[in-house]
Amino acid sequence: MSYRGRFAPSPTGQLHFGSLVAALGSWLCARAAGGRWLVRIEDIDPPREVPGSAEDILATLDACGLLPDEPPWYQSRRRAAYDTAFAALRDAGHVFPCWCSRSDLETSGGVHRGECRVGPHPIRPPAWRLRVPELRIAFDDRIYGRCVQDLSDVGDFVIKRVEGWYAYQLAVVVDDAAQAIDDVVRGADLLDSTARQIHLQRLLHFPTPTYAHLPLALDAAGRKLSKQDRAHPVERRDPLPALRAALAFLGQRSDWPAHTPQELLHAALRDFDLARIKPDVMKPEATRPARAQGGHAP
Repeated sequence: MSYRGRFAPSPTGQLHFGSLVAALGSWLCARAAGGRWLVRIEDIDPPREVPGSAEDILATLDACGLLPDEPPWYQSRRRAAYDTAFAALRDAGHVFPCWCSRSDLETSGGVHRGECRVGPHPIRPPAWRLRVPELRIAFDDRIYGRCVQDLSDVGDFVIKRVEGWYAYQLAVVVDDAAQAIDDVVRGADLLDSTARQIHLQRLLHFPTPTYAHLPLALDAAGRKLSKQDRAHPVERRDPLPALRAALAFLGQRSDWPAHTPQELLHAALRDFDLARIKPDVMKPEATRPARAQGGHAP
């Protein structure tokens, strides 16, 4: 029972098909390993949050038979833990205040490298960025294989925003460590965040989990399904069709005879094979294995 996985949705709307794929994929990996499956609500971006959506997401997961083994965590209640991690990074000289605006960074493609281009602002508080060294991070994704990224391509990234809220990159690293998550199964849109998170794990002396990034469900225009684009929510009163579609999307058999989500999940789990999940054809360029130089290590 050492395996611990998680599903970590943002409460920006109802659970849609793309999120169901991520939830189901992480649940199947956890259950196939005989481990525990957790749910974490990533509610650290108040302007984007939709009131009531966290409760709605949890209710939909329940209707789908995807029940966490522990009470859900809410990142909005984790400020003290993020403060501690931030203080450790600041004391070690890894972070610095930054007053650069987006327009200040336009000439560098939005990437911040080295010293800030503007001095301290008399009124506006700074964001805080992590100093990014010339470092190549490499890791083996369980679906995408060898992935490599030069952190200098990302630049110094924000870990605490101007408004005082902690950024996703820091919060997810702190919480994965606190919950002892040892396998992160999530959407491939986060594949290029993994190197940054591994770098933070090393700086904070946290263990690095294994990773498996699931292919993304796209709309008719080839865009990632998102709540902001009003992707159709999963029908809570009849979740079986959505569950069958999610299984098929993940390359698993979906035609099991079942009258309830629990019956379908039980049958699918007996037959689950991660090797059937095929990566997207378009792997992000930044995370493709380097040719002559070797790899970076998220």
